[in-house]
Amino acid sequence: MTDGTLTQAELFDVFSNARRRQTVQYLKRHHGTCDLAPLVEQVAAWENDTTTDEVTRAQRRRVYISLYQTHLPMLEDHGIVDWDPDAHRIELVPNEETFEPYLDRNLEDQRPWHWYYASVSVASAVVAVLAGFSVGTLSSGLVPFVALGLCILVLVLAIAQRASSRSTFRLPFASRRL
Repeated sequence: MTDGTLTQAELFDVFSNARRRQTVQYLKRHHGTCDLAPLVEQVAAWENDTTTDEVTRAQRRRVYISLYQTHLPMLEDHGIVDWDPDAHRIELVPNEETFEPYLDRNLEDQRPWHWYYASVSVASAVVAVLAGFSVGTLSSGLVPFVALGLCILVLVLAIAQRASSRSTFRLPFASRRL
């Protein structure tokens, strides 16, 4: 166990693994203490983009083994948690301001940006094809404007994605979980 002071390199090493970051986030959300079973279920749910009720036994088992044998001992060795393997009890050591910058934020509030980009691309492609074939009121002269519109929409999406990654910014038009 360390004396409580971790170097930046040690913090990067500890938090380079998503399961260790998720463990600390889960502990923070549960007032710094929890049993192993609910932690395993939640980490497995996050990894498999599902609910804790829908996590399979195999998914739970993979997470349980790695947390029990690797990740919780490492977090304890670095003085981040107190881990009692016999009681399956984990407690967050109160030095979270040291490692807070290294944690993922808003694990449950991640937007499916890839779907936004794909939707804009598909809609623009459909309009460009229709304009290219002069279907309806669309003419081939509109194709450059469609391309420009696509560029502008992708730029707006990129700005919105960047702005929403900041912890204090919320998009007014997007719900919490899409």
